[in-house]
Amino acid sequence: QVQLVESGGGEVQAGGSLRLSCAASGRTFSRYGMGWFRRAPGKEREFVAAMSWTGTTTYSSDSVKGRFTISRDNRKSTSYLQMNSLNPEDTAVYFCAAGSIGSSRNEHDYGYWGQGTQVTVSS
Repeated sequence: QVQLVESGGGEVQAGGSLRLSCAASGRTFSRYGMGWFRRAPGKEREFVAAMSWTGTTTYSSDSVKGRFTISRDNRKSTSYLQMNSLNPEDTAVYFCAAGSIGSSRNEHDYGYWGQGTQVTVSS
């Protein structure tokens, strides 16, 4: 089992930045690919970014490319999502997830999920 806890969400004005953290406990964090997803009001959950367990492979969605950066610190068993140039369309609940299949854009490849953290971007 892997337990994931997100933090760092909040309210920010358009153009601002936030850094989300995802602290993992349980099984060896370094063996899992990590992903970030989000669910905006009235919409389905969508992929944001993913990183392989080695950190050598990353993916991000077109909507956040160039603005959001995923990273991980295996010594701290923590994944991060640095979000810059935020806009109101980024308002959502953000979830981190861990999966044994390297890095993936598919939420079904992740077996462990955090409870989510709210990000609200005001115009």
